[in-house]
Amino acid sequence: MDTEKIKNILMFREASDDDNSSTQPIVTTGSIVWGILIRASIIIFLSIVIFQYYELYKYWWYVLFLMWFLVAWPAYRQFQAFNKRIDKFEEETLCGTCRHFEKSGQFCRIYDEHVSSDYIPCDGSSWEPK
Repeated sequence: MDTEKIKNILMFREASDDDNSSTQPIVTTGSIVWGILIRASIIIFLSIVIFQYYELYKYWWYVLFLMWFLVAWPAYRQFQAFNKRIDKFEEETLCGTCRHFEKSGQFCRIYDEHVSSDYIPCDGSSWEPK
């Protein structure tokens, strides 16, 4: 994973429709979950350190608000945008109508390669309807 993908995940950036034209999609289900894990672990680690240092144990529930606003809500929005983009991708491309297309990772199960609107791994030779 390169630094641009890490920045996209940590900065809550959502993929645009241009993500379908690149050979490697930026936002997939795995990248959304990875962002959840990274942001949650950072918040938990920082809250433990801050609570220990300042002895703020009675304010532990603030962490729940941070987890919602910095972890859960952005991930939910990313997942909604991802599903909308994949639904559009399925309607517009040959790979989207194939039974070997995996929505969650935007890849072909047979060739184990990411598909895009510009790149079809099998060139249509292994296409099977859903």
